[in-house]
Amino acid sequence: MVKTFGSFVIGDNFVVGIILFLIMVIGQFIVITKGTERVSEVAARFTLDAMPGKQMAIDADLNSGVIDEVMAKVRRRDVQREADFYGSMDGASKFVKGDAVMGIIITAINFVGGIIIGMVMDQLTFDDVLSTYALSATGNGILSQLPALLVSTATGITVTRAASDENIGTNIRKQLFTQPDVLIVSGVIVAVVSLIPGLPKLSMLFFATLFVVLGYSLKKATKEKQVKEKAQEQEKAVKETRKAEDISTFLQVDKIELEFGYNIIPLVDVNQGGDLLDRVVAIRKQCAVELGLVVPVVRLRDNMQLSPDKYVIKIRGAKVAEGTVYADRYMAIKNDDTQDTIEGIEDFEPAFGLPAKWVDQKTRSKAEMSGYTLIEPTSVIATHLADVLKHHGHELLDRQQVKDLIDMIHKTQPALIEDCVPKVVSLGEVQKVLSYLLKEGIPIKDMTTILETLSDYGQMTKDTQMLTEYVRQNLRRVITAKFVPEGKAPVMMPDPDLEQLILDNIHQTKQGSYVNLEPTVLQSMLTKVKDAIESFTQMGLQPLVVTSPVVRFHFKYLTEQLAPDLVVLSFNEIEPHVQLINKHVITA
Repeated sequence: MVKTFGSFVIGDNFVVGIILFLIMVIGQFIVITKGTERVSEVAARFTLDAMPGKQMAIDADLNSGVIDEVMAKVRRRDVQREADFYGSMDGASKFVKGDAVMGIIITAINFVGGIIIGMVMDQLTFDDVLSTYALSATGNGILSQLPALLVSTATGITVTRAASDENIGTNIRKQLFTQPDVLIVSGVIVAVVSLIPGLPKLSMLFFATLFVVLGYSLKKATKEKQVKEKAQEQEKAVKETRKAEDISTFLQVDKIELEFGYNIIPLVDVNQGGDLLDRVVAIRKQCAVELGLVVPVVRLRDNMQLSPDKYVIKIRGAKVAEGTVYADRYMAIKNDDTQDTIEGIEDFEPAFGLPAKWVDQKTRSKAEMSGYTLIEPTSVIATHLADVLKHHGHELLDRQQVKDLIDMIHKTQPALIEDCVPKVVSLGEVQKVLSYLLKEGIPIKDMTTILETLSDYGQMTKDTQMLTEYVRQNLRRVITAKFVPEGKAPVMMPDPDLEQLILDNIHQTKQGSYVNLEPTVLQSMLTKVKDAIESFTQMGLQPLVVTSPVVRFHFKYLTEQLAPDLVVLSFNEIEPHVQLINKHVITA
């Protein structure tokens, strides 16, 4: 082996051979050994510098309760082991570097010593000395550098490998012996190297053949495995298709659904630039902030039975709203002083019923210059959905959500919950009160005030309507801020005779109370309410009704069919500083 490697490097020209040898040895020393040493130094320094921060992070997680003492000990041990590993590798790289340097020095000493011994002691000619001792020194130097090269390469792989959950041996085995192409290429390289004169051809050809055969066998096995897995997947798909459908899945009803035609799919698909999903998330956050209502996940699904540009909003499986949008157009809403000068598809804004037109991209600039307000189709759907959630939020509030809200309050105010639910009022009664509040747009964020009021008055009455009125009175700041933000409000007020008439016709039942007015009286009252609303609207005002506390709920119930959005408040629900202007009295 010494003679073979020496002859391979030196060949017929000694000077060229020595240059090649030096290039091989110095390249191995500078590239691999020096690089490994540098990587080890940097990794060790960074690891040691990061240790205090990692220890502080572990202590912070332990103090905040994210981890327990056992997990903290495990993480501290992992940090210490990591520091020990990189520190040891930094020291080991010094040994590897010394091994490579020692091999170079020994080769130089053997080379010079061989020349001196050959020419002085053995009285050989210079050519004979070069052909004997120089060849042997070079061959021995290459043989001594091979272990150093392997050790340097192994060290470099160890300190530069990417993070993995498996050990390095498992990673190397998978990368070398689970890749058919790697084995085949390795076999071809070994076969080519075996052609060098002097190398053991038989053993090298044996390993070359072994690598190639293993590579092709592994490639064949991999293809067979893929075919088998594909067949199993197809068989599984067939079985799933033939499997009897679970009928119970058809009995599940989503709390809120948004179904749409296939032309609206690009507005939902993120891959096509649609942002409707993000808008829905923003709407849920808005409802939580404004109303204190946690809106359930909105189910979005395409429905091929709908018209391509139509969408439907369902609450508990029943349709409550629908609309039409055109994904490639903009909704243009005309202002009061805007002239109708553009062409488009006539429509109405679904949330507020304003007349509008759907204009294409070419007409967009003209519509903006004409004073139209342009709305993207995604915003049209989002606005409509937000309006539906505000009007039907009380239908989405179930007892499980109420239980979650109470559990959240229990974490900070356990005494309040223990004194109120279920000691004074039941979970169902709390749900009804919250539903009444949401139905009229009253936020339920201040659960503390709501539960304290129920705890105070729950022993006096079990009528959830009366309990709601008591809660509303304690939420007067919230109600005033929502419905009378500017401190002034145009109001309509029923006269005392009408209020007394309503009080005289209230009937109490086990399920609650209701008003039983004669049809003619009720019709006359509703007509006067309608006329009053129209007169306020003509003046550009949005009126609200103010009544006595005992009449408020029943007056709201009587007028709900005529004007669902009419705000009815009692005098006890309005802050003293509010000014009631443009008063209009409603008579019986």
